[in-house]
Amino acid sequence: MNSAEELDIIKTVLGYCDSGKTHMEPELMMNPVTNYTDPDLLEREVETLFRKFPIIVGHAAQLPEPGQYFTHDDTGVPILVTRNREGEIKAFMNVCRHRGARVATEDCGSSNTISCPYHGWTYDLDGQLRGVRQPSGFDGIDKASLGLVELPAFERFGLIWVRPSVSDTPVDIDAWLAPMAEQLGSLNLEGHSIFREWTLHRDMGWRIALEGFQECYHFCTAHKHTACSSYLDNQSVFVNQYPHVRHAVPLTRITELKMQSEASWDYRPNFMTQNYLFPCNFVQVMTDHVYVHTIVPTGLGKCVFKCLMLIPEPARTDKAERYWEANYDVVRTVFEEDFVIGEGIQKGFAAGANQHFVIGRFETSVQLGQKAIDDALEGRLAV
Repeated sequence: MNSAEELDIIKTVLGYCDSGKTHMEPELMMNPVTNYTDPDLLEREVETLFRKFPIIVGHAAQLPEPGQYFTHDDTGVPILVTRNREGEIKAFMNVCRHRGARVATEDCGSSNTISCPYHGWTYDLDGQLRGVRQPSGFDGIDKASLGLVELPAFERFGLIWVRPSVSDTPVDIDAWLAPMAEQLGSLNLEGHSIFREWTLHRDMGWRIALEGFQECYHFCTAHKHTACSSYLDNQSVFVNQYPHVRHAVPLTRITELKMQSEASWDYRPNFMTQNYLFPCNFVQVMTDHVYVHTIVPTGLGKCVFKCLMLIPEPARTDKAERYWEANYDVVRTVFEEDFVIGEGIQKGFAAGANQHFVIGRFETSVQLGQKAIDDALEGRLAV
């Protein structure tokens, strides 16, 4: 069933089709190129955006049973995510409290305990120190105070969020996600399966990669022979759910709804929805499957892009496998078109041609995202 917000989005797009107009912000934004090139600013972004805010690190299907774990290193903080014996999600710094070695060295696994490969200190899936090899050499230590350092972790809407730093103040994840809860809750992501997951290291700043998902003005140039024909040209609707944004990109077939009664309208078959979850995630909703993107800086002019492709149920037949593989191939092709352009932008910074980027009035999510980033860096936005 459509939400009131979705019905309003459909009406707005049909109005754009009749008028030839599109969503417009009040003004252009002149975005300083230093926002993309300043190493000191990048350091502030890492310490604020990628340490103090929850980031999606995985999907519930990666930890389907108690006793399972996976590791995550993309933020620069080594993270160990577990599902404990009670079925709760926990996250810790993947750092032994003895001499700092990585405790879990595999990408994923299943065990009641995890032992450090350096000296064998052993921890349970709640992070508690359970065993010290040759304990006589450590008389007087307080094992209760030497558990793995815990990080705030949450499982909501089938996704796993972790704040990659210790928090003195509890993180209210439900309040943080409340503006997007209706949309995320309607997707039933907890019932989805992972068809593909992949990680790409690219030679472009994280903001360049981020902005490729924040507007559709580029579709009919960058994706002229791929995505362009499937969507209306630059007639998206943006819903500001500060600091998050819902970006509804209409498919060309939405014009058929003009001939149908409003009671028969169905939102999802007529849109691709880019749900931006501040600071660095997108839940990209296609007509019958979902992509979850994470974009994290790995250095000045470099980033890592991670994607999970979620499908409603496992591909149990050859036909289903071929269908989902074809969708995967298309999206990888379209993303590669974006990333090649993004790496070209990164190389162009050295020329010094631009002091500012001109962000158009219909490049709404770029404008809204920049405002939220500025607010976070200036202390006006916190989780």
